[in-house]
Formats: sequence, structure tokens, C-alpha cells
Amino acid sequence: MSNHILSIILFTPLIGALVLLFVPKENKDAIRWIANFFALGGFLISLPLVPMFWAQRFMPGFKFIEGTPNNWIPSIGAGYVIGIDGISFLLIMLTTLLGWISILSSWTAIENRVKEYYIWFLILQTGMLGVFMALDFFLFFVFWEAMLVPMYLLIGIWGGPRKLYAAIKFFLYTLAGSVLMLLGILFLYFHHYSVASPHVYTFSIQELYKTAPQIYSDYGPYAATLLFLSFFFAFAIKVPMFPFHTWLPDAHVEAPTAGSVILAGVLLKMGTYGFIRFSLPFFPQVLTDPHIHVRAWLIVLSIIGILYGALVSLMQKDMKKLVAYSSVSHLGFCTLGIFVLTPLGLSGSVLQQINHGISTGALFLIVGILYERRHTREISEYGGISNVMPVYATITLIMFLSSMGLPLLNGFIGEYYIMLGTFMADWRWAAWAVPGVVLAAAYLLWLYQRVFFGTVTNPKNEKLHDLTPREVLTFVPLLIVAFWIGLYPKPFFQILEQPVNQIVQNVHNPQAGAAVNATLRLAGVGKGMVSVVPTSTDKSAGFSPAAMQSAPTGYEIAANPCAVAQSAKGKN
Repeated sequence: MSNHILSIILFTPLIGALVLLFVPKENKDAIRWIANFFALGGFLISLPLVPMFWAQRFMPGFKFIEGTPNNWIPSIGAGYVIGIDGISFLLIMLTTLLGWISILSSWTAIENRVKEYYIWFLILQTGMLGVFMALDFFLFFVFWEAMLVPMYLLIGIWGGPRKLYAAIKFFLYTLAGSVLMLLGILFLYFHHYSVASPHVYTFSIQELYKTAPQIYSDYGPYAATLLFLSFFFAFAIKVPMFPFHTWLPDAHVEAPTAGSVILAGVLLKMGTYGFIRFSLPFFPQVLTDPHIHVRAWLIVLSIIGILYGALVSLMQKDMKKLVAYSSVSHLGFCTLGIFVLTPLGLSGSVLQQINHGISTGALFLIVGILYERRHTREISEYGGISNVMPVYATITLIMFLSSMGLPLLNGFIGEYYIMLGTFMADWRWAAWAVPGVVLAAAYLLWLYQRVFFGTVTNPKNEKLHDLTPREVLTFVPLLIVAFWIGLYPKPFFQILEQPVNQIVQNVHNPQAGAAVNATLRLAGVGKGMVSVVPTSTDKSAGFSPAAMQSAPTGYEIAANPCAVAQSAKGKN
């Protein structure tokens, strides 16, 4: 089993979809039970991966690799090759968990075309898992496009009053980005053939890692920048980054509750995952070249997204739209952590992606439960809900505090790492981003005050029943993970340590990567969170290539972020 654990996790939902094809559509209860069985089974099957990965968490490179390059369609160099590192491992576990919770939450929410709904949801689950596992670009693109159609149908068939508009908008935005990414993939494909020895066509991501950075020197900085942008638009639309975010509020508002949960919790992470997996390793010189300012523009867009999303959330009258715009703000922190190009920032970004999936997924479940009872999401329709739904109000308060980044809950540690990594790169970027944290507290606490506090003023709310056992069950795993990450995040940082340090090393000085890895091993990797930070005293230089030329002597090894912060403070 261990040799094919990833394939088993990947295709379990698809097998469930195939089984549902043979169940009569009139037997809705059987369809629900089977769909939930395979969704829960997919999550339970992924659990053995945890100890298996934990034992290898400090080993370099991808793990549990299945398949060989070019073994699928040899004539074009496409292969069924899958594997994971610490970043994709966490996203896979998030996907299997939220997939089960989403399907469980749909039990009473979906009454029409139940069979088709669960089939498409399980197919969507397979597509999302494939994106995080694929180590072949052709296979990656197949999964990337495969999840587009199910999400389009989930919104377009089971969505709200403006479902067709939202579904078509989502489809066109994402497809436009995919076309540009396909052109970029083909350029990398033919470029690899021209420079590789021996000349061979391949879509292997591991092989393209070796040749893609040469594009900067072979074709010049502007050609490399255009190629970077072909990937950037695809991933920025998926995140979505400002100003490519306009499809997201419509999709969230019109999607069924489970669709919103999986959209916010997993699909949006494909964009940030693409930045980390492809944009950083393929185009390191584009991001670090001081003359073309790409990195600066990306950070500016991230900060605008943080502030814009938070400010617009303050103005919303619809609870679901408020949560949707809060995603734009929170994911702005994630992209900021990626593009500051520091180990702390990148580690915080990946952890915050997990946190966002947990917290925002819970927020959409919370809104959906109230909508099922009252069929309205207008904030003005509510008030005093804590008097009639105390359990619901308690869980909502915990997840609101998690989303705003209260210490001891999961949102705090991710934002702290991002802000610390950003401050180390340039304190001015951190200063501009900090108001986003304050605004998050403002719009969430104000929403809670209007909906839950006071007396029940609307007679329609007086007889609302509290959470059922099934509804409580959907929140229990999310609450456990929220407290776990908030109280003891060390295991998550150990999982991220090796891939994050390797990516940052390769971006700033690919030639020094091997030397720094040796230094990390000698420093005792595995005893705690090891962060690589520049010893340069010029903070304006941040993580510039010039500051990295002396690697590994240009780095110091810090056992924890507090030591990093004290070291940076002492040097200033």
C-alpha cells in the first residue's frame, strides 16, 4: 500500500463517483450514504500518510513518487508521475478533510439532482488532489482543467438566483488564465528540448526545474518576464489577487454552501500553490532582478488586496459576500508571504493557506446553516441569535476569533510569521499590511455584534432551532485543527522546513543550494524550526542576490523565529 498510497488517495473519490452511476437517482438516501462513505473513506485513507510522511519530513526532494517520466504518452513526453513534499502534503490533507466536511454538510441542503451533485463533487475532489500531486506538467494541466468543469456545474445548477452569471464568469476567468499558462508550459517544453543533453521532449516538472531558469540568460530578462506573466495570470486569477478578484464574490454568493466551502478552502489555494511550485523555481531571476521591479509590483498588489478586501467587507450587507471579500484580504497576506521571499514569510504563507481553509471554510458553513433556516443572508434580518442558538453562537465566535488572528488560535501564528518575514525584508511593506489585521477584527466583530447580540427583534428568528448533531460534527474537526495549530504549530513548521528553505535558497542563489543544505544538516535539522536568514545588515537589500553571494557563510541558522527576530533586532 505504501508504494501506491498517493494513487489510492487520488482515485478513491473517483471510484465513489463511478459507484454512484449505478445507483437509481430516485434512491436519494442511498446516494447520500454512498457519497459520504467515499468522502469519509478518502479522508481516512489519507491518515496513514501522516506518519509515513512524518518519518521522512527532513529528507530533501519529493517523496512517495509513483511513475516515471514519459510513461503515459511517450510520443509527447507525458507521464503519470505523482509525488509530494511538505507543502503539497498539508494541502492534500486539507483537501481530504474539507471534501468530507463539504459533502456531509450537503445532506439536507441539496434536494434536486442529488445523484449528479455528488458525482460531480467527488470528481472535483479527484481533480483538486491531482493538482497537488502531479509532477508532470501535462498531467498537472489535465487535473487543473478537470476540476474547472465540476465547479462550473456545481455553481450553475445548484447555485442561487444569479447562478448562470456567476458560473460563466468563473469559467471564463479561469479558462483565460489556463490558456496563457498552457502557452507558457509549451514554451518551457520546447526550450527544455533545445538545451537538454540529450535532446528529449518531456513534461517532467523535475527536469524542467533544471532548464527553466536558463530562459532568463538565453532569451533576456524581458522575454523571461513575459513567460513569468503567462503563469502569473493563471495563478493570480485563481487566488484571486487584486485586480483579478471580481469573479470571486459572485461565485461565492451564488454557489451552494458546500461549493463555497471547497472553493474557499481548496480551489483558491491552487493559485498560491502554483506560485510556490512553479513561479518561484522557474523564474528566480525575474523576481530578484532589481531593474524590472516584478517583485515590488506583486507585493504592492498583495497589500492592495489586503486593504481593499477588508474595507469592502466592512460595507457589505450580505453575510456571504462579506466572507467572500474577507478571502481576498486574507489571501493577500498569503501572496505577500510568498513574494517577500524569506523562509519565515513563505512558511507563514503556506500555514496561513491551511488556516484560511479551516477558518473561512467554517465561516461559509456558519452562513449556510443560517441560510437553510431563514433563506436570507441579509445582516439586517438578524439580531439576538445567541439567545435561540447558543451552541451555534459559541462555535461562530470561536471561528470568528480564529479568522481575525487571535493568539492561541490558528490564524495568529500564520499572520505572525508572514508579518515577521515581511518586516525582515522591508519594514515599510509590513507597516502597510498591518491595518489589514485591524480591519479584519473590525468587520468580523461588527458582524457578530449585529447578528448575535441584543434581543431577538425579528419574530421569524424566535423559533430557530440550534445545531443538529450532524451539523456539530462538521465543525468538530475544524475546531480541533484550529486549536492544534494555534497551541502547537511546531509539527507543521517541521513539515514545511525542508521545502521552504530549498525554494528560498534556489530563488536567491541556486548555486549555493547544495552547500546550504549541508550546513542545515550539520546545524541539526530536525530539532526544531530551522530558518535561513541573511546576515547582511542592509535591511533595504532584504534577500537580494548580492546579499546571498557568500552563502552558506552569508546565512545564519536560527532554531526558532524568536531567535531570528532577536538576531535581526540586534543587527539594527
